[in-house]
Amino acid sequence: MKKILISDKLAEAGINYLNEQAESGIKIHIETGLDEEGLCNIIGEYDALLIRSDTKVTKKVLEAAKNLKLIGRAGIGVDNVDIPMATEMGVIVMNTPDANATTTAELAIAHMMSLSRRLPAADRSVRAGKWDRTLVGAEIAHKTLGIVGFGTIGRIASSRGLGLRMEVIAYDPFVAPEIYAEYGVESVSLDDLVSRADYITLHCPLIEKTKNLIGAAQFAKMKKGARIINCARGGLIDEKALYDALKNGQCAGAALDVYENEPPAGSPLLELENIVFTPHLGASTSEAQVAVSVEIARQAVLFLKTGEAVNALNLPRVSAEDLNKSHDFMNLATALGKILAGLANQPITKIEVALYGRAADAAVRPVSVSALIGILSGQVSTPVNRVNAENIAKRQGIALVESTCKDSPDYVSLIKVTGHCADQSISLSGALLGGRQPRLVCINHFDIEVVPEGTLIVTRHDDRPGVISAISSVLGNANINITRMQVSTVDVKDQAMAVISVSEPVPDTIMQQICNLTPVCNAKQISL
Repeated sequence: MKKILISDKLAEAGINYLNEQAESGIKIHIETGLDEEGLCNIIGEYDALLIRSDTKVTKKVLEAAKNLKLIGRAGIGVDNVDIPMATEMGVIVMNTPDANATTTAELAIAHMMSLSRRLPAADRSVRAGKWDRTLVGAEIAHKTLGIVGFGTIGRIASSRGLGLRMEVIAYDPFVAPEIYAEYGVESVSLDDLVSRADYITLHCPLIEKTKNLIGAAQFAKMKKGARIINCARGGLIDEKALYDALKNGQCAGAALDVYENEPPAGSPLLELENIVFTPHLGASTSEAQVAVSVEIARQAVLFLKTGEAVNALNLPRVSAEDLNKSHDFMNLATALGKILAGLANQPITKIEVALYGRAADAAVRPVSVSALIGILSGQVSTPVNRVNAENIAKRQGIALVESTCKDSPDYVSLIKVTGHCADQSISLSGALLGGRQPRLVCINHFDIEVVPEGTLIVTRHDDRPGVISAISSVLGNANINITRMQVSTVDVKDQAMAVISVSEPVPDTIMQQICNLTPVCNAKQISL
């Protein structure tokens, strides 16, 4: 008998599906509203735990879960689960990333329509007996819809916009051009999007790079009278900048379903008339509630019966023996992937992973997937791991090519990861010195030996005296310590490359100073 604990409210359809599995040896128990202590007291007897956002699966809970094999989250967010601890305890964590995508996209479109026709103000007018027919709205047909983030939800929103006879443009630096072409959407830069769009809707994750993605600079570039909608994550829009833009009329209207602080008590935005609020209702439709509940129920049953883990976030797909053999190469490949992503200026459309020498004796798939993890981590909302990296790469339009070769003239073992973009290719090679110590040994034609850890600054610059001294002076004046530095030159075009390890992340203003040095062609900061 497999026992499932349901600690958050699931839709009846999901519960009914689980009850139908009783004859096949699955039993469920529903107990909601448990705090950490209450959950710890009962979790030990269950094989699976199904949750939504209220249950917090902490380290203490996992330590008490002696028989637990699965945590199933009905929805996409897993911030309430200690995934590293779950992995350490051998507990699989899975979610339902696409079950509420349509609902969220439709809310964004509903907000767009509401803003266009000033429906909340019209409703208040009728209720107050004013019958205000001066509330003139705007048509959305033939207007430009700008979508920031072109994942599953953004793509659904684009199809709705096209159906409404809008021109649709999108910004997502991690989606390949053919994906945009497939949906009939124009790929643009963020600056182009904010300057061209009449309506802007956000559908990207909240990560370090997207925090306050829409701020004062972006509002200043918008068409006067543009409108903005956020049904994704609070923090994507700088709320102070939004307030100023709404107040001075630069932005004609806004609709928010998510906020920097939820609920947004005391926010000055609440004082404005040209903004519409909803209380984080992105997934709150009866259809979505049913969809996520049934989907997680089916996934849990499938796993308990067959061991197949759909949408698992932390489950390796290879044997323990292959993982052990490939472990050090996998770590190196992840580092190479992160460096590659940091160097790329355009969306990557193809990744080539090649193993040479003794590295070719390892299983190539775990190594190539590790390279994908490095490339994709921090770029998408879903946690990227060995289970979902290939699917996420495919969804982003990234092809994977693998090869092995027993010959390796320069190193006993060598990994080469090459990323292809629209008009550039970047090739990185890495080796294990002494069989254990990872090193980046080549970037394109530059031979260079770098310890891939911490924070790196990679520069391309003219090969002439004084350049390294100038870069070092900028860092030194900012009180940033250089821990390692490697410089490589090539004969072609008198170009040189430096890879500088620094003691701490470098502020954007300091990176700009480095870029402004006359001999420096470009400089990138990469955090490993």
